[in-house]
Amino acid sequence: MMGTSFSRLKGLSSLSGGGLLGPAATVIYLLFIGLPVLALLIRAAQQESFFTGLLGGMALTALRLSLITSGISMIIILLVGTPFAYLLARNTSWMLRIVDSLIELPIVLPPVVAGVAMLMAFGRQGVLGPFLEALGIGLPFTTGAVVFAQIFVAAPFYIRSAKLGFQSVARDYEDISQTLGISPWKTFWRLTIPLAAPSVLTGFALAWARALSEFGATIMFAGNLMGTTQTMPLAIMTAMESSLDIALALSVLLLAGSVTILIGLGMASRPKWQNRL
Repeated sequence: MMGTSFSRLKGLSSLSGGGLLGPAATVIYLLFIGLPVLALLIRAAQQESFFTGLLGGMALTALRLSLITSGISMIIILLVGTPFAYLLARNTSWMLRIVDSLIELPIVLPPVVAGVAMLMAFGRQGVLGPFLEALGIGLPFTTGAVVFAQIFVAAPFYIRSAKLGFQSVARDYEDISQTLGISPWKTFWRLTIPLAAPSVLTGFALAWARALSEFGATIMFAGNLMGTTQTMPLAIMTAMESSLDIALALSVLLLAGSVTILIGLGMASRPKWQNRL
């Protein structure tokens, strides 16, 4: 009897003390994240010309440019990042370890600094500027510069996640497959990629979201030219100075894209056995 009373008192004490800290922190965090999003949706719904701004020339032009440039960026990231991530996962040489430790540099580097660094590398007065100019290539303040900026900031998200996915695939599986006469190329596509697919898809989604939302490096390296370099984040900044409707419309579009990516990430990372329940 005394033991039962003691356990009840202990449970009440934990609820009144540290046990309430977790739920309280959760509520505070959800309010902090949810209120701005809810306020954005409410304010957008209150705008009478919201759909006019959504279908306006500035919004559609920025949306089209963002989708095209981010699509090109993701194709390049997939083609280059996939074999690079696989090499990092399978090779443990000291040189690649150094390279591996520098992958996250674009993530921690302030985007504005990344833009300035790209100007110093590819600008007219940059390290490669004279060489590119001799070839007739002017990269800064062009659509190509937008793609460069997106790749610079988004690639680490894909490479890191894909590398972890490849590391989760036991090398013995690949060895057994090749002993059965299957070539390394077919083994990679038929065995390694399917087993690492959740991590690869997660990295792809995160990288695409980062490319769509890129702002700092783009405005420094590519500028803010409508129809040429003005992506959705840059259009939102510009629209805030003149048209709140367009700014809200583009913000809701980016929000919808982010929610879609989160849902896709949840479905991709869900264990297969749960789908059978």
